[in-house]
Amino acid sequence: MKTLLYVGCLALVMTLAFWAYRENYRTQSAITEKNRVEREIATLREDIGVLRAEWAFLNRPERLRELVALNFDQLGLLPLESDQFLDLNQIDYPKAPPSDPAGTDPLDPTADRTGRPPLRPNR
Repeated sequence: MKTLLYVGCLALVMTLAFWAYRENYRTQSAITEKNRVEREIATLREDIGVLRAEWAFLNRPERLRELVALNFDQLGLLPLESDQFLDLNQIDYPKAPPSDPAGTDPLDPTADRTGRPPLRPNR
């Protein structure tokens, strides 16, 4: 009986050792993958910084003015002036929709739009 217990304990220890060995390699693999992803994120953030700097360089007001002047014949772009903007009082806002004859709110998504009276719950 003791021999069977010893063999069972040995098998259990070997199984646990094999499991620990596999988990160790899985953990190392996950750490390696995490480090690779972090390096990739850092590289992409650096690339984004470079692209933002290039975008800011290309959108300098003096450069854009030169481009507008060079391409005025094709584009016909003119500088913005203050008289091109409206005052808020000059904007014609849409009128409120007429009230619904059934008495339902036209903006209510749960309203019944068939014109029939609402159903009463059974008691």
